[in-house]
Amino acid sequence: MGEDDAKLQGAVLEPSGGLALKTTGQLAGNPSGPESTAMHDDIATLPDATSPDLHLSHPTDQENSFIWRLQSVAWKDALTVPQFIEGCAYVTTLPLAKNKGMTQWILVDKTLPPGRRQILASCESVRKRSLTSDANGNVTETITHGVASVYCNPRYRRRGYASRMLTELGKVLATWQVEGVSKVAASVLFSDIGSKFYAAVGWQPFSSYHIEFSPAPLESRSATCVLAEEVGQLCADDESIIRQAMARPYKDGRARHMILPDHDHMLWHHHKEEFDCEKLLEKKPHIKGAIAGEPGNRVWAIWIHRFYKSPDGCSGNVLYILRLVIENTLLLDDSSDDNKRPDLPVKELRAVLQAAQAEAANWRLQHVKLWDPSPLAEELIKRTGIDHRRVVRENDGICCLRWYGDGDEQEKSLSWIGKQKYCWC
Repeated sequence: MGEDDAKLQGAVLEPSGGLALKTTGQLAGNPSGPESTAMHDDIATLPDATSPDLHLSHPTDQENSFIWRLQSVAWKDALTVPQFIEGCAYVTTLPLAKNKGMTQWILVDKTLPPGRRQILASCESVRKRSLTSDANGNVTETITHGVASVYCNPRYRRRGYASRMLTELGKVLATWQVEGVSKVAASVLFSDIGSKFYAAVGWQPFSSYHIEFSPAPLESRSATCVLAEEVGQLCADDESIIRQAMARPYKDGRARHMILPDHDHMLWHHHKEEFDCEKLLEKKPHIKGAIAGEPGNRVWAIWIHRFYKSPDGCSGNVLYILRLVIENTLLLDDSSDDNKRPDLPVKELRAVLQAAQAEAANWRLQHVKLWDPSPLAEELIKRTGIDHRRVVRENDGICCLRWYGDGDEQEKSLSWIGKQKYCWC
């Protein structure tokens, strides 16, 4: 893959999964269909990554099946290969993905038809609603495209194909799916291979950290469980708070950008979670989060259960807090005066976090993780007295952004608000 291959040494390129070092020969059989013949083509005949004959296209159903089987080596987690492939197809039908919300991309030779072309690299993009505001608080409705599942067939690595695909994709996404709506402000991805590769093709790294809690049984519950039918209204309330905050002038002069944590995002995560849990445990999680406090002073969290390993053990499995909301604070500002307010809901936050710890304990998950809490939220977490640790991510889960708006995408010039787990795709 040109400049990236020497560093990656054959690792799979994918912003939302792990690294895979296995080859196609280690897959459970070869797929039938268009790529089964192409798999045996002479590698020496492959086009150069700079060839004008290469372009972005969209896979057929047969090509999708082949791609997903290859990807299963790296990303199936606790699922079987057939379950993983079924899950990939299912995800395309979910809110956020359906109605052309998800687009699948492949880098191929345009001189070859489907059925004869090699899939040199592949990825997906997901359209997301977002808000952008300037330092004066002028808010614009925008689109952000999330890039995911960046993958290169092990046979075709070290040839620059992933770099070529992403270079072409970065150009296309600048105006992708803007008809009748708003402009594209950015595209984002979450890298599990550090920051250098994606920075080289236009996605700049932003600060990436999370707070980690241990599971703990709960003797008395002071937070209320959030059920599936309640999530939509909480998302609407959250968006109202965000819009007010984004409309405030920003004291440091930077532009602000935020992917909206809308109901479609939560449904996408929750339906995927339920699919996995039904396959692994033959049951679905019914508790989607926790809430505490009176209206106007509420704290709530929406979460998912994530099984990277077999549920028979707890090693590596996580309760992710998709979104944490502290209602009576405009967390996008985080002024020092806010930190001194006597009415901050520490008790309510403690109740919600303890509910998350109890949920993790009930499902035998090893960690509770909260991505990117604001400085004020982090200060309140300290005041709860709950044991936790702050983890700076340097190699996996790196939040990367390509900016299409005014100025540049460097963190010194742009504030990417709310890089919580709901953004991940």
